[in-house]
Amino acid sequence: MRGRVFIIGLGLIGGSLALSIKKLHQDSVLVGYDINDEQARLGKMLGVVDETVSSIKEGAETADLILIAAPVNETGRILASLPKMNLKNNVIISDAGSTKKEIVKMAAGLKESGNVFIGGHPMAGSHKSGVQAAKAILFENAFYLLTPEAHIPEEAIATLQRWLAGTNARFITVTPDEHDHLTGVISHFPHIIAASLVHQAEKSSESQKLIPRLAAGGFRDITRIASSSPEMWRDILIHNNDVLLSLLEDWQVEMERVKSLLQMADKDDIFSYFLGAKQFRDELPQKQKGAIPAFYDLFVDVPDYPGVISEITGYLAKEKISITNISIRETREEINGVLVISFQTEEDRDRAMDCIQNHTNFDQTIGM
Repeated sequence: MRGRVFIIGLGLIGGSLALSIKKLHQDSVLVGYDINDEQARLGKMLGVVDETVSSIKEGAETADLILIAAPVNETGRILASLPKMNLKNNVIISDAGSTKKEIVKMAAGLKESGNVFIGGHPMAGSHKSGVQAAKAILFENAFYLLTPEAHIPEEAIATLQRWLAGTNARFITVTPDEHDHLTGVISHFPHIIAASLVHQAEKSSESQKLIPRLAAGGFRDITRIASSSPEMWRDILIHNNDVLLSLLEDWQVEMERVKSLLQMADKDDIFSYFLGAKQFRDELPQKQKGAIPAFYDLFVDVPDYPGVISEITGYLAKEKISITNISIRETREEINGVLVISFQTEEDRDRAMDCIQNHTNFDQTIGM
C-alpha cells in the first residue's frame, strides 16, 4: 500500500507501529509528531519516521492513516480536535490505547463529520520506553484488538488490517465493552493487586524491618508490574472505572472464600483451592503474548569472584544478544549468588542459555 501515515506519539508503541508499517509498505511516507521535541527528533534520526511535523493539524490533514499512540486522556483531546480539521475523505483513524469504551465515545465527533475511527489496542509492550526502544517485531504473535462500531464498513476494517499487517499480530474484533472487560480482568486488575501487595508490605515494614530485604526475591518478581507508570495507570483506572469496581466486588467475594478456608482449616479444601489455580494457570498458553508484557528472565548461579558478571555479559555481547535488565541477588563468600538477566524475547533468552552453557558450567533456570 502507498500513502501517508501519520503517527501521533513517538514512544515505544508509536515507534514500533511506524517501523512495522515501514517494513511492509516501503512506498509509504511515515510522518511523526510528539509533544516532546526530543522524541520527534530521535524518531527521524533513527529512521523510525521519514518526516516530522510541528503540529497535529499539519500531519493529519495530508494523512491516509492516522494512528494515535498517546496516553488515554491525551488521546481523547486529540480525537476531539480532529473533526475541526480538513481531513481527507477516506482517512482511517485508530488509536493504541488500553481502554476503549470511553475512547470510542470521545470519537463521536469523527462519526458526525463522516470520518472513520476504529479503536485499536496492540497487546504488547516492553520494559523499556521511548522511540529508541521501538522494534518492528514488538507486536509479533501478539493479540491486536480492534473495536469498530457497528456503522464502520468492513472494507475500512480490512484496510486498517492491511496497513498493520507488518506487525504480524493476531487481529481480533470485539466491542468496546468486551475489550474493557477483557483487559480489566487480565491486565488492569492485576496491576491494582500488585500495587496493593506493595502497599501492604510497606505498611508491615514499619514494624518488621526485615521485610524490604526479604522482599528482594520472589516478592519483587511477582509485583514487578507495580513499577509501571503511575500516570498511565491513573488514567486507565479512571477510564475503566465501572469494570474495575465490579471486579473488586468479585475479588472481595474470592477473599471471603479464602478467609473461610483458613477459618475451617480443612486440609483437603485448601489443597483443592491451590490445585485448581495451578491447573488453570498451567493450561494457559505459553508461547502467546498477552496484555501484560512477558518477563523473559534467566537466573544464573554464579560464584563470587571478581569479574564474573562482566565475563557473562561479555559472552552475550559477542553473540550480539541484547539484555533489557540485569540484577544480582545476594552474594556472600563461598556461596553462589544469583544473577538475574532479563531479555526482550524468549528467543534471546534461549540463545543466552545456550551461550552461557557453552562457555561456563554455571547452573541456569528460567523465570516462569
